[in-house]
Amino acid sequence: MNTSWLHRVTVTGLVAGAAAFLVAASATAHVTVSAPDAARGGSAVLTFRVPNESATGSATTELSVRFPALTEAETEPTPGWKTKVTRDDGHRVTAITWTADQGGGIGPGEFEQFPVLADGLPDTETLTLPATQTYADGTVVHWDQTASGDTEPEYPAPSVHLAPARSGTANHGDVHAAEAEDHESDTTARWLGSIGIVLGALSVLAAATMLTRNRS
Repeated sequence: MNTSWLHRVTVTGLVAGAAAFLVAASATAHVTVSAPDAARGGSAVLTFRVPNESATGSATTELSVRFPALTEAETEPTPGWKTKVTRDDGHRVTAITWTADQGGGIGPGEFEQFPVLADGLPDTETLTLPATQTYADGTVVHWDQTASGDTEPEYPAPSVHLAPARSGTANHGDVHAAEAEDHESDTTARWLGSIGIVLGALSVLAAATMLTRNRS
């Protein structure tokens, strides 16, 4: 067998496997928001997904999200967390902060979801919601950057697409259906991300094994 050809194939496999691993990992590493049924001017359940990516193994103890002056917002109780809703002089919601109970938080390798029932979504195609993630060791990460062209920033702000306004307003049935769909979508995304990581790791292992056998 041509040794040079085998070496090139092995190196290519290593690179491809590593790339797949990194892409799958990075796709689940950011603070994100999802709302499949969100429309301009209406109501929707916004679900914030917060992973822990601390380099020191410190827990995430606080998440603060800024909103574009919503008419109203209701939060779902999250065990182990306290919620504070900030309003402006017109009683419109401008920020929501989740703070972990003493000694709690989101540990390494974990994530938490924070649903918000938002009313009065803005008339814009993309809803951008800058977030601040705080860790127990004092590290603060600002997820507030917007994409420029096709390049994703290092700390992208959570954002969600808003469909054109619909006639009438969403009722409770619509909102609960959206919440269920959002949960299903998030579960699917986690499975796909995990599969990508496993396949990437297997590719790296297989390529490394081939290279080792060839050298011996």
